Amino acid sequence: MNTQKKIKLLIIHFRNSLLLCDVSAFRGAIISKVPADLTLFHNHIGDNLRYRYPLIQYKRLHGKAAIICVGEGTETIGSFFSQADFKLKIGKREEDFVVESIRANQWLLQPWDTEFQYTLRKWLPLNSANYEKYMSLDSVVEKYAMLEKILIGNVLSFAKGIGVHFEQQVVCKIIAIEEPRPLLYKGVKMMAFDLEFKTNVSLPDYIGLGKGVSLGFGMVKSENKK
Repeated sequence: MNTQKKIKLLIIHFRNSLLLCDVSAFRGAIISKVPADLTLFHNHIGDNLRYRYPLIQYKRLHGKAAIICVGEGTETIGSFFSQADFKLKIGKREEDFVVESIRANQWLLQPWDTEFQYTLRKWLPLNSANYEKYMSLDSVVEKYAMLEKILIGNVLSFAKGIGVHFEQQVVCKIIAIEEPRPLLYKGVKMMAFDLEFKTNVSLPDYIGLGKGVSLGFGMVKSENKK
């Protein structure tokens, strides 16, 4: 059983601008260019959802289209780049996509005896069941505690999805949070949170936590001082 793992990361940044509302169309356009049996691109097996952490994630970084590949996804993405046609249909327009940069990295994923600080954007922690519970809580302290518990579960799900099972306890502390705002995810209105948190797990930049990570929800960014 792996209690730590050095994972491969690939950040592919395109020159093309992308609106938040077009991330889903960008994902669909990439998927249309590769064979249907490459499940890591769409996270489905036939008509059924592949219930594992998405290893290829489609994002909007600094206003531009981007793809984040984790672990096995760093190798699978080659199937897209092996074909010559980078003309993608985003909504009603077709556009030639041009790669601006590709950054490869390795990251040691494990709990530490210190804390790391991150921002978390457009995080979707609440499903229909725990939404009712969250709304029934009277105190801010109780709501923070519930969100921290969900966040710990999200970190553990990410680790499990890349083959890591921690023996050391995972800790997450929310240190700042903005008022949640409604966002549509798969046609359903959900509460999205922007927050800052600390954890004892070293997380790579731009990976997602929670629901909708393949579409850029729940994106993590380090706030640690260099």
